[in-house]
Amino acid sequence: MLNALQNHSDEIHAAIARDLNPDFDNPRTDRARIEGAITGFDGETPDLSGLTEVRLSPEPPLADYQEAMALANSEATARLGEHMLLSWYDRDRDFESPQHVSECHQDGAVPGYVEYGVHHGARLTIDVEGGRFVFFYMPLDL
Repeated sequence: MLNALQNHSDEIHAAIARDLNPDFDNPRTDRARIEGAITGFDGETPDLSGLTEVRLSPEPPLADYQEAMALANSEATARLGEHMLLSWYDRDRDFESPQHVSECHQDGAVPGYVEYGVHHGARLTIDVEGGRFVFFYMPLDL
């Protein structure tokens, strides 16, 4: 399970570490902190091999969260069909959903919205403009 985590999520973990620690300069140290922080509810490291990451960098940059959400929803529809937005982050306003989910992770390296998405069935994460807006989606299998 750890191999799946390491193989699939190096980039997202490094980006999260850089966002949380502006002095980020040691990927091995921060990677260890991240792996420890995303320990599952049962004490196991979650398997992220089923999580697809899409990075979007529209030109010109988007005006606000509403534009980013519309773009991310469109991409999610194209990739997943019917879907549910599980969690998201807006760096411009330093706002996340579900609200206050990061309060449980104040000492952790991974923001609460990331852990919430991973542990609630996210299969797609869309990163808009290098972490300015981040969305976690789950497909709806009806």
